[in-house]
Amino acid sequence: MRGDDHQQAGMWSYIAPEQRVPLDHPLRPIRAMVDAILVELSPAFAPLYSPVGRPSIPPEKLLRALLLQVLYSTRSERLLMEQLDYNLLFRWFVGLNMDDAVWDPTVFTKNRERLLAGDIAEAFFSRVLAQARERGLLSDEHFTIDGTLIEAWASLKSFKKKDAPRRPPDDPGNPTVDFHGERRSNSTHMSTTDPDARLVRKAKGHEAKLAYQGHVLMDNRHGLAVEGCVTRASGYGERAAALEMLGHVATTKRVTVGADKGYDTRDFVEALRLVQVTPHVAQNTSNRSSAIDRRTTRHAGYGVSQWKRKRVEEIFGWLKTVGLLRKTRHRGRRRVNWMFIFGLAVYNLVRLRNLAEATG
Repeated sequence: MRGDDHQQAGMWSYIAPEQRVPLDHPLRPIRAMVDAILVELSPAFAPLYSPVGRPSIPPEKLLRALLLQVLYSTRSERLLMEQLDYNLLFRWFVGLNMDDAVWDPTVFTKNRERLLAGDIAEAFFSRVLAQARERGLLSDEHFTIDGTLIEAWASLKSFKKKDAPRRPPDDPGNPTVDFHGERRSNSTHMSTTDPDARLVRKAKGHEAKLAYQGHVLMDNRHGLAVEGCVTRASGYGERAAALEMLGHVATTKRVTVGADKGYDTRDFVEALRLVQVTPHVAQNTSNRSSAIDRRTTRHAGYGVSQWKRKRVEEIFGWLKTVGLLRKTRHRGRRRVNWMFIFGLAVYNLVRLRNLAEATG
């Protein structure tokens, strides 16, 4: 029997959002891990808020909403609030009831700045790693280091001479800029939109872009990110960031680190050995001699590290295709670094969920 197409909506609903989300939904294990982390972070939230005044957006709900924005590649806060308004799954994950009003996008953005001031992304990232360590998914012996370019939210038209006089543009929305034949470099020019961004090219033959460099230290056992940071793009930024991050994990016990050919320099290899790190760096023999010799390559572990190091590209690929970091939507190194670290934490959560399902 054919049903009738009634258009009258029901006035009341007696079904809670919890009942509408399937028990096997992939967000359920992530929600459980996030809730446990937020309980631990609760003492860190209190100093960020005034004891008087109107109640603000709860930081727990704010972080859950930001996590959804990364997971579902929601490109703006306005679209995120639109999803929260009618998406029952989003409301359940954030902790909003059916009749709760969503927040204004501008208010949401302003409240996010408090989390930036409190370095909450780093604290959240460390708690995710603690859960991985409790499950025995992290090792303290074998790592991989790599970096990638993150395109800045700034146009090449904003890259101007530092001492050039400021003149009103002929068109504020899309000014006419003629830099044909002009030699531009980071020492003489700077972006007026994002002064922290640097002009850089990925390789010879590629176009130059305003960008940052994102760096990741990966654990080779299960491909989890254990360290991360964002620096100003430069020819030495990857190796300098690698030494800093490896200094946090290097102990009296010798560890190994895999890397690509860009890290094959004598200074970098010698610096690694000084801090008890065995450099499993890919040999760069293009018109030069490699800093990696037979005393390293003859061991079977060197080949394993070279095979494992390719997994770090999965992290970068996820961050750029899902995590909204192919081209950052934020300006200033501090904000970009916050979102990069938070994106790594979300990636680790997804990875932990997948590993639990595979071993369960």
